[in-house]
Amino acid sequence: MSDTLKLTPGTLDLAALRAVYFGAETTLDRAAKFDVDASAETVRKIADGEEAVYGINTGFGKLAQARIGKADLSKLQENLVVSHAAGVGEPLAASIVRLTIVLKVASLCQGASGIRWEVIERLHGLLDDDCLPLVPAQGSVGACGDLAPLAHISAGMIGVGDVFLKGERMPASQAHSKLGQEPVKLQAKEGLALLNGTQVSTALALAGLFEIERVFRGALITGALSVDAALGSDVPFDPRIHELRGHEGQKNVASALKELIEGSKIRDSHTDCGKVQDPYSLRCQPQVMGAVLDLMRNAATTLVIEANGVTDNPLVFADTGEVLSGGNFHAEPVAFAADQLALAIAEIGALCERRIALLTDGSISGLPAFLSANPGLNSGFMLAHVTAAALASENKQRATPTSVDSLPTSANQEDHVSMATHGARRLLDMAANSARIVAIEWLAAAQGLHFHRPLVSSAPLEKVRDLLRTRITPMDEDRFLAPDIAAAEVMVCSGAMQGQAEACLSSVEL
Repeated sequence: MSDTLKLTPGTLDLAALRAVYFGAETTLDRAAKFDVDASAETVRKIADGEEAVYGINTGFGKLAQARIGKADLSKLQENLVVSHAAGVGEPLAASIVRLTIVLKVASLCQGASGIRWEVIERLHGLLDDDCLPLVPAQGSVGACGDLAPLAHISAGMIGVGDVFLKGERMPASQAHSKLGQEPVKLQAKEGLALLNGTQVSTALALAGLFEIERVFRGALITGALSVDAALGSDVPFDPRIHELRGHEGQKNVASALKELIEGSKIRDSHTDCGKVQDPYSLRCQPQVMGAVLDLMRNAATTLVIEANGVTDNPLVFADTGEVLSGGNFHAEPVAFAADQLALAIAEIGALCERRIALLTDGSISGLPAFLSANPGLNSGFMLAHVTAAALASENKQRATPTSVDSLPTSANQEDHVSMATHGARRLLDMAANSARIVAIEWLAAAQGLHFHRPLVSSAPLEKVRDLLRTRITPMDEDRFLAPDIAAAEVMVCSGAMQGQAEACLSSVEL
């Protein structure tokens, strides 16, 4: 992929969306201008006519029966934006706002929204100018689209609210002056096109997916490390077992785990031991993590479709001159995807936590109690496991589906909503919790391997262990453990840890 991604309507794939989330620059595809212009011209003709058409010359929601005069159509759009910019809470991260803007631009460029090309250019220009509107995180119920957060983005374009210009917070009007720009003057339907749609929910869900993806790959590596640390068997990863069940994710995870452990001298040292079976947290990793992978892939498919869709309302069909009112703004597909991802990340952390418990329990792992060479005087990893348990429990509570909840809004006109936005927003915090659990397991498993020296693990797992040891030494006696966990977490979240064993993870791509 080139450094700059061209936003050709309908062509965003998962790799492109991932690249945008992690900072790739984008450019408009001017080939989209023809359809955009045709759509805008259709709206202009309707605005100049006498027929009442929702969203163009009427009120909104419950007020859709109110007819608006031609002289007030621009004011109608401005009022819509400022009245709907009612979000609260902490600002969304810049990476989320950037991805949201890209998704909105991609949708508008489909030419079904009735917005002028120059407005799309100004929206994309927010990225070029590094002028990101302040978007409060709370206030959307995921239908009629992400109205409040998208209204805050739109407000920045018309000179209302605050923005971050090159990271500095200031009033939007001041930023326009610094950039030598006039605020955008919206015309018929343009405010509605900007603030109606599922782009915030989708951006949050995609961000969650990409962070969970890293944690998932890290958990496969720490799971393999724990197998070796606990003198576990790689027989449960034999592909013949998984072919008989047939789930693709399960087969893929088993393949990755087998490849990660292959060549381990620790494994070779106990092939003829008397142990019959390992606990489920070691033995059933393909079944659990494979199901997680299948959920992630299913969610990814839904989110890519949504990212390439048009989700505002009403929609303009320039070829026939029709404007049709429907419900593409309802974010139920995104809500379901977010709920799937919440289940996935909760289970990743839950399985890691069980392996940490196993490693610290000498009666099961055969390792010194709490992974301490001198237990009693030293508590070792006792409280590190407690932390992992607390994080896993928190994630379990947050994994409760949000899509089953609904509260009617807009005087019961919008009587069923998706709750997709906060369902997706929780994913980043949940991913952070599980990343910390993975970091703790990495520390614990590496400590377990330390007790098996001079035997070594496989080549890729030794590389992972060596990376950890560049920052953190084995724990020979109790010490302040929080900095170790934080340092390991950074390497998990950055992908540095996963990079040491990347070749073994090709089977688990999304």
